[in-house]
Amino acid sequence: MELPPDLRQALEAEAMPVPLGRLAARAGRLSAGYRRGEGTGAADAEAAGAYAAHRMPATFAAVRAALAQVAETRPGFAPHSLFDAGAGTGAAAWAAADLWPSLARTQMLERSRAMAALGRRLQAAADHPALRTATWQRADLAGDWATPPADLAVIAYALGEVPADGRERLLERLWQVATDTLVVVEPGTPAGFAVVRNARSHLLGRGGHLLAPCPHARGCPMAEGDWCHFAARLSRTSLERRVKGAALGHEDEKFAFVAVGRLPAGRPASGRVLRHPQTRPGHVRLRLCTPAGLADVTVARSDKERYRVARHLDWGSSVPWGDDATP
Repeated sequence: MELPPDLRQALEAEAMPVPLGRLAARAGRLSAGYRRGEGTGAADAEAAGAYAAHRMPATFAAVRAALAQVAETRPGFAPHSLFDAGAGTGAAAWAAADLWPSLARTQMLERSRAMAALGRRLQAAADHPALRTATWQRADLAGDWATPPADLAVIAYALGEVPADGRERLLERLWQVATDTLVVVEPGTPAGFAVVRNARSHLLGRGGHLLAPCPHARGCPMAEGDWCHFAARLSRTSLERRVKGAALGHEDEKFAFVAVGRLPAGRPASGRVLRHPQTRPGHVRLRLCTPAGLADVTVARSDKERYRVARHLDWGSSVPWGDDATP
């Protein structure tokens, strides 16, 4: 996956006035705080720029990958409006606009003045008109805010930053905003998955239809100590490599998510690949989530049609025959 050229250029233009060493140091401190669960807020313009250079590409990749699964199960879905809750510098909106040209109206909610200001500047350089004309509102997710309904609501890497006793209330508010689909994205960690799993249970209890990634709406079959997550591979920009001091030209952003809709999926997944497929001479081993539960499946070369499909599956792929998969 590549960053859209207009976003890449806008990030580079924002970073240009700041000495690289200072930008890298600020990004490193923000990253360490993020790993400690301290959130992603930035108190000043330089911190916001460091965050955007360091984390915005990975957030874009994770949300883009999650939304792609929604598009796969809802092939006719063409959202006209988006609400990005806890928007940061706007990565989720960029991801939605990259996937859906139909997007015409974008509403952003972000508590940090510095992050919102940078988000506005980045979007002013966007090719997509729904980004250039986005409306920003400064407010705390757990505080008082109001927004018009939107076809698609996304909360990415933000629900877990809300105190646990306020998350269901926030989900209720987001579900009221979303006239079609609500997507929750969190880090691909046990803690992030726990937030997603609870959101899944709550939204299904409110009558939502599960769109992705799960191929069923029953209780999550993940055992204690295990977690469902995926990885989005993103090519690193030259700015990102410099800020992170990274040698590799790519990174894998691990994330957990759930997408719930007002209507059932038009093309629901029969199964979902939960780990990297293990390709061996004469067979492929798959860890699947299926309507019957979790299954470790070996697809032999002798099963020609399934083997042909299995050889091209990736972590996160849907499979057309998960409903009858057997260990």
